[in-house]
Amino acid sequence: MSVRNIYRKAGIGIGAAALAVGLWSFSDDLFQISKNLDVFASVYKEVNLNYVDDINSAKMVKTGVDAMLSGLDPYTEFVPESEIEDYKLHYVSTQYGGIGTSIFTRNGKVYISEVFEGFPAQKADIRPGDQIVKINDIELTSRNNEQVSQLLKGSKGAGIKIQLKRGDAPAFEKSLVREEIKQPNVSYYGIVDGNIGYIKLDKFLENSADEVTNALTNLKKSNPTGIVLDLRSNGGGILQEAVKIVNLFVQKDVEVVSQKGKIREKNFTYRTVTQPVEGNLPLVVLVNGRSASASEIVAGALQDLDRAVVIGQRSYGKGLVQQTFSLPYSSLVKITIAKYFIPSGRCVQALDYAHRKDDGSVVKMADSSLHEFKTRSGRSVYDGSGVFPDVPVKQERFADVTQTLISKLLIYDYANDYRAAHQKIPAAKAFTLTDAEYGDFVKYLSGKNYTYSTASEKILTALKTEAAKDKQYAELQPELEALRNKLSSTKKNDLQVHKTEIKQVLENEIAARYYYEKGRYEANFKYDKEMAQAIKTLQDRPLLASILKGEGNYRIIGKPQATLAAARLDGDAK
Repeated sequence: MSVRNIYRKAGIGIGAAALAVGLWSFSDDLFQISKNLDVFASVYKEVNLNYVDDINSAKMVKTGVDAMLSGLDPYTEFVPESEIEDYKLHYVSTQYGGIGTSIFTRNGKVYISEVFEGFPAQKADIRPGDQIVKINDIELTSRNNEQVSQLLKGSKGAGIKIQLKRGDAPAFEKSLVREEIKQPNVSYYGIVDGNIGYIKLDKFLENSADEVTNALTNLKKSNPTGIVLDLRSNGGGILQEAVKIVNLFVQKDVEVVSQKGKIREKNFTYRTVTQPVEGNLPLVVLVNGRSASASEIVAGALQDLDRAVVIGQRSYGKGLVQQTFSLPYSSLVKITIAKYFIPSGRCVQALDYAHRKDDGSVVKMADSSLHEFKTRSGRSVYDGSGVFPDVPVKQERFADVTQTLISKLLIYDYANDYRAAHQKIPAAKAFTLTDAEYGDFVKYLSGKNYTYSTASEKILTALKTEAAKDKQYAELQPELEALRNKLSSTKKNDLQVHKTEIKQVLENEIAARYYYEKGRYEANFKYDKEMAQAIKTLQDRPLLASILKGEGNYRIIGKPQATLAAARLDGDAK
């Protein structure tokens, strides 16, 4: 027998053995699945039959399914039939029948939070701060936001009667007709300083690419010198919409993103399919720590292709792809099926859900373990932990006094009073509070409760606690009390020390009373540091070119530690 035949026969034997092992393994998997489902069903049956109190069986099953999925990642989730419509509204479509408001509860009462321009509520002069007393003669006492929201929603063309109260005036009634409320993906676009086009994209739901296309087409009529695409706090959405948006700025047949998972048939590479709407104008993409998923595909792909300069803070770091699967009784499950990889070959996923610590916490990719990749022109970029900006801008945190004035609704209330006292204001871009008007706001706060603890006071309190534990408080008390008095004295000046940022929030809120969401953006432009950096970069063509070539002060040497330190990771963006 030849050596070749010996190996051939051995190969056949090995192949047969491998097939047998494969079949045994598959059969064992089926047995384990059947066994575990039988155990689950039996536990459910016995508890449902024998538990001492009545059981909400649907809630119990959902709790069990949620617990089963919780060990995977926060994006793999079960959606029961009762939650399907809300799921579609948040993750697929942006349309529903309603009057065009948002609401909130306060001291057991329901109030209008915001009014959207062009819809029934705005046309009927319903305003933020109006209390909703009744809807179709139904009293709202003890009803939560979700219940009131359901009463406001309904079929397009259906009538709705709302009783409202504004300030101390008598209650009044408005009869409206519900319209299809389409929350746009592009919440604002326009020309800003330097004749630069600006597009704010809030989400990547249905038709988002069409909306960006429309905005870009209209902006081009003004012959802009550059474009700013603002993806800050955009938590993502539909992957294909992201690919289409990249295609607006990138030539045909260019790879944008690929998804790779366990099932080969679900692996796919997305490429641009048409010629760009604008392939040459200088482009800046703004991101922050809440820019996630589809936002990172757009920002990362345009960075990898050297088509845009990314400005802001490190993005969130969600490099996972989900697909929905229909289940019996109109329910569904959304499952993470793959990771996505942008043109340089990197994946931006920051958290490793597959390798948790013993306590169940998720491990974040260490800065030291990041891998270097290259953009089309050879710039260094890195995987893991999101998209690093080419030009980092430190994210400013509002002072404690400002945050307190916002959270206690004092700025919100003052804006409502201001609107009641002033019939009109200048255009939002030009609107600014005078020193005298700011003084009126300070007087308005007199007697109002906005107590707060500064970071320094919190540290001092902690020090006092530790000193007491170590039995050193008596000795340190004079110094600690003197320091507390000093901090308290300094705190009295906070309304003047932080005047600029408080004015920023006030002007933003007041402008929204007259010019709605558009007014918020335009009033805030003059305070927006990332926007200022974007305009500066787009107007300085040599600077722009040097960034895209990885030259000069903006070239990242080694791993971008400064960017890492400045960035923050906020919760789970979905």
